This record gives sequence, C-alpha cells and structure tokens, in this order.
Amino acid sequence: MIEAVIFDFGQTLVDSADGFRTAEKQAQNNLFAKLGLTIREDFLTIYRRLRKEFHERSDFSRNSLWREVLYYYCVAPETGQLEKWETEYWETVKARTTIFPETEEVLESLSDRYEVALITNTQGQKTTGTHRISLFPELEKFFRVIIVAGENGIPAKPDPEPFRLCLEKLNLAAGQAVYVGDDYRIDICGARGAGLHPVWLKHDSVRRNWPSVKNSVPVITNLKQLLELDNIY
Repeated sequence: MIEAVIFDFGQTLVDSADGFRTAEKQAQNNLFAKLGLTIREDFLTIYRRLRKEFHERSDFSRNSLWREVLYYYCVAPETGQLEKWETEYWETVKARTTIFPETEEVLESLSDRYEVALITNTQGQKTTGTHRISLFPELEKFFRVIIVAGENGIPAKPDPEPFRLCLEKLNLAAGQAVYVGDDYRIDICGARGAGLHPVWLKHDSVRRNWPSVKNSVPVITNLKQLLELDNIY
C-alpha cells in the first residue's frame, strides 16, 4: 500500500527550463569570449561533451565544469571570476523559475492522504541551504521531509542513499513510496534502484527531447494525474 509520495524539484514541481537555457547561453558566451576562440561550433562540441561527463557522474557544479573547460584549453581562470559567473548563473535561473500551475493544488490534496516529501540534488553550490526550494515557502510547507542530496555528505541521486535516508525519516519501507521525477537516469532509475515505485513526469508544458527507454514505467504529463494514484499503482 502506498503511504508516501516523494518528489524531485526542478522540472517536476517548478519550471526552470527557460532559466537554465538563458543561464547556459550566458555561461557559454562568457567562456567563449574568455578563451578568445573563433569557431563556436568546435567550442560547443567540447563544452557539451564535458558537461555530459559531469552530468553522468552526478556532478552539477557549474564552477567545476567551467574550470575543466578552461583547463582543456590550457587557460587558468582569474581569481573570483568563476564564482562571479556562478552567482550570476543561479540568479538567472531563480529569476526565471515558475511553479507549475497545478503544483500547489496537487501537493495540498496529496498531503491530506499521504506523507509528502522531497528529494532533490544540490546544483553544486559550495554553501548549504542555498537550494531553490527555499525560495518557495508556499511549497516547502507541504513536505514532511526535505533531502538535498549532494550536501552534508549525502551523495547525489541516483545513488540510493538519499532515498534510503528519506524513507528512514518517514519510517516507511521502499515499497510504500512513490517517487515522481523528470530525469530518467537520476530520478527514475535512482528511485527504482532504491526499491521505490517511480513515476516519470514528462510535463506537457516542457519543451524537451525525452530519452527513449525500453523499461516500462508509469508516465504522467501533468501532476494532477497523481490525484488518481490508485490508477497508477
């Protein structure tokens, strides 16, 4: 029997797609100008390859990624420059993050019937307690447990530890919890590997190339579908 619904944050409860696109474009422009290159496509090929490598090992530090890009071209960053860019990056993401229209209604309804919790990855900031969830107290209030994986010695998803820790705090077994997220590798595979029941959110308002996978997993396109959770699990 399902006793808890646990959520990812970005692109699950809030839409940050425009913020990330804008922030990424600015970061690429900063690096390209810093390196003094002339062929942008060659630079973007290198940048995207390195970014994919960081993502695959669940390292979301922009600072570290940009440093790796500069080192690839044998360029040392100026003191404080990457920190400044990173601050600007997150300010852009925050300013362009909006709550999905149905999020609050769904969280309120689910919290009447289930334990509701959050497991989200840190985005690589050095300071703890800086995750974007803190900007949305109207959402925070619904969660009995909030785990920011990647902080305080907790490994990032898809490692099973943040899922295990959340379940421990909820005093529930893995089979009693559903995990809702948008990233197949990090959220769906991570939750399934930890024994939870995954639900893959491919939100109908998000423009994105979703990966094609062979494994069957329940898919929803709007959070309101969770109100009929009995029909999913």
